[in-house]
Amino acid sequence: MQSQYAAASTVPLIKSPSLRVPKSVTLPQDIHPLPENVNAYFVYPFTLEPHILQLSQSRRQTINSHAARRQAYLSKRLEDKEQRRKEKEERERKRKMDELRKIAPGFDGSADVMVPVKRVSLIGLPPTTQTSEMEGLVEGLARMSNDSSRPAFSSDIL
Repeated sequence: MQSQYAAASTVPLIKSPSLRVPKSVTLPQDIHPLPENVNAYFVYPFTLEPHILQLSQSRRQTINSHAARRQAYLSKRLEDKEQRRKEKEERERKRKMDELRKIAPGFDGSADVMVPVKRVSLIGLPPTTQTSEMEGLVEGLARMSNDSSRPAFSSDIL
């Protein structure tokens, strides 16, 4: 029976001149062999425990302080973002109200429907006398004609 590597046994091997055989290792004379019982080598020095615990506690404190600073930073950013959003909404609301006031002066946004209010002007009328509309017009025309009879510029001023 032939092996699957039978063809490879006829291939010649070439040794590279850059490779060399390492020197054999020689053991020193004063080497200490392992004892039959190695339990003495596994003794743990518990004197290191407080030092290690102090280091882990200070690391834990550092991690906690960093986490608190990070949380404070993130909450501050969230508050700033919320404040900017509210300011933007307020600006937008004021802009819309200004546009509405340009269209309808006196609009305050509290009521759905604006109801007109009748204003009575008593300027030029004596408070005790009741005059008709026609008499008011005649009096107004008379006042205007008296004012137009005066010169616009007086010689006393010049």
